[in-house]
Amino acid sequence: MTLDDFDYELDEKLIAQSPLLKRDTSKLMVLDRKTGEIEHKKFTNILDYLEKGDTLVLNDTKVLPARLIGEKEETKAIIEVLLLHNIENDVWECLVKPARRIKEGTVVSFGNGKLKAKCLEEKAEGIRIFDFSYEGIFLEILEELGTMPLPPYIHEQLQDQSRYQTVYAREVGSAAAPTAGLHFTEELLEKIKAKGVNIVYITLHVGLGTFRPVNVSKIEEHKMHSEYYHMTKEVADTLTKTRQNKKKIIAVGTTSTRTLETIMAKYNEFRECSGYTDIFIYPPYEFKGIDALITNFHLPKSTLLMLVSAFSSREFILNAYNEAIKNNYRFFSFGDAMFLK
Repeated sequence: MTLDDFDYELDEKLIAQSPLLKRDTSKLMVLDRKTGEIEHKKFTNILDYLEKGDTLVLNDTKVLPARLIGEKEETKAIIEVLLLHNIENDVWECLVKPARRIKEGTVVSFGNGKLKAKCLEEKAEGIRIFDFSYEGIFLEILEELGTMPLPPYIHEQLQDQSRYQTVYAREVGSAAAPTAGLHFTEELLEKIKAKGVNIVYITLHVGLGTFRPVNVSKIEEHKMHSEYYHMTKEVADTLTKTRQNKKKIIAVGTTSTRTLETIMAKYNEFRECSGYTDIFIYPPYEFKGIDALITNFHLPKSTLLMLVSAFSSREFILNAYNEAIKNNYRFFSFGDAMFLK
């Protein structure tokens, strides 16, 4: 398949620039992935599609306020640094703009020297390896100096940084939010639990792949960036029991989906494990880890659009997207949701 097979036209005014006042008041498009039938609902209606004994799988990763604006010590040139991955101790893999200004040995200073970063290594595609130096606690300094690394299509400032975190975020390490989870409130999660639905948490730290466009015409040639994941024994046991009871596993977001599919592809069962995944899911693909998916509306020509097309069909997904456009759905990170049942 080619990249153009996953293209569609979108008016910029439909790209959500800020979150809704209340998380769970977004629209919900329900798509029967086998027939293509569409229903228009509100996100709170997700309760109607979950049954006792089903298991909802959420990604509990927490976004670092990982976007730092500093200056090159020698020239005072403004440098933007995005923390992507903690290699060890205070050594981080980062995305840098403008990268051409940062060579091995270059020092970037943030917050009048409160935080400094020395470049240890130059890598391709704007990636640099930095060793950070500071006094105090690194995460506290990041909270003070950093901002949320919002996607490039969001042009408005985020007034409340917590709105780019899920209400259940706890494992710090992501460069971007698992945005399908942004629709859930604590009240809605309590209602889901009260219905007898299991809620479990896995971790996948969203990394560079989120920011990397597909630059090849044959999608099979695209290489995904590696991301860290973790599943506990308790979660694995719950998922195994769900399957044994012939109930549904519902993934919240493409990150949860990729984690479950990675584990099933590797072990052919759910088990306690952690590691790195670069799984790339596109049609045709046989899903082993999930039965339904809650997700947002994704960018044209993106790996996420390819994943949802694999779970349903390219034709049904693109038709649903056209229907969403006609009905003024909000798109991308702060946009509305889709439930593929």
